[in-house]
Amino acid sequence: MSASASNSMVVFLMVSSLSALVATLVGSRRTRLDARLRDLSGTGAALPEADTMEQLARSTLPRLGAPLVPNDEDERTLLRSRLVYAGYYGRQAMAVFLGVKIVLMIAPAFVGLFLGLAGLWPLPHGVAVGSVLGAAGMIGPSFWLDKKKAARQTEFRRALPDALDVMVICLEGGLSLSAALRYVAEDLRTAHPLLADELSIVQREVQLGLSPGESLRKLAERADLEEMSSLAAVIIQADRLGASLVKSLRVHADSLRLKRRQRAEELAQKAGTKILFPTIIFIFPALFVVILAPGMIQIMNMMSLMR
Repeated sequence: MSASASNSMVVFLMVSSLSALVATLVGSRRTRLDARLRDLSGTGAALPEADTMEQLARSTLPRLGAPLVPNDEDERTLLRSRLVYAGYYGRQAMAVFLGVKIVLMIAPAFVGLFLGLAGLWPLPHGVAVGSVLGAAGMIGPSFWLDKKKAARQTEFRRALPDALDVMVICLEGGLSLSAALRYVAEDLRTAHPLLADELSIVQREVQLGLSPGESLRKLAERADLEEMSSLAAVIIQADRLGASLVKSLRVHADSLRLKRRQRAEELAQKAGTKILFPTIIFIFPALFVVILAPGMIQIMNMMSLMR
């Protein structure tokens, strides 16, 4: 095996190990969140024993991230809110997130230094690449967190109109709002599992004494979603003023469905502009080569003959 192949194999193994560590962490956090939601809905089952890698991630990453927890209360609140918006509610979510961040910052530098000292790479190249990857690891988790929040909000927006339709049918059938929430959480678990899990938490909070409007308002705070806040406001106002909740929810569902259609049309209009740049960069040069290359070859042959 050549030296370049050995270097590539070592780099691949290092990057794969880091990726496996992060994937294990995210998977373990998601598994525990799913288990908590199943327990809240009363349908949970005992989790199997975690494997060694998962146990190592759970025990090590919070310790690594604990020194990075901000001392300022406002900064801690901001980071905790971002984690909640992305769907991570655990007590150690902040420490784990910061632990992943510090691993992604420090590990590439050590890997690059090790490759340079071992002679697999030139030392300056190894340190430079490790520093660049460490800088990317410092800012990358924040972008990933924002992307996770945006994907979660998009799923909520798609699921809300369907959930309101089912809720209106339940209320028209004579169910109470609490029973309607429980039925919606069970009925939409296959089509919209994220909203179903959140509604299970809402329904459990209602059982513990909160009003449905207040529970939905807390869900809106966890999701940072305007549509959810307006839904909570509609339910609270209908409860206070004695208005028809069925009519209010039907009107709100129609408005949400209209907004969803308008958002889809907006994305469709943006698609034409977004596809313009790949077309100019990748397709037009190939077309120019196919169209102009034969003519250029003929011109070059004619010029050679004239000489």
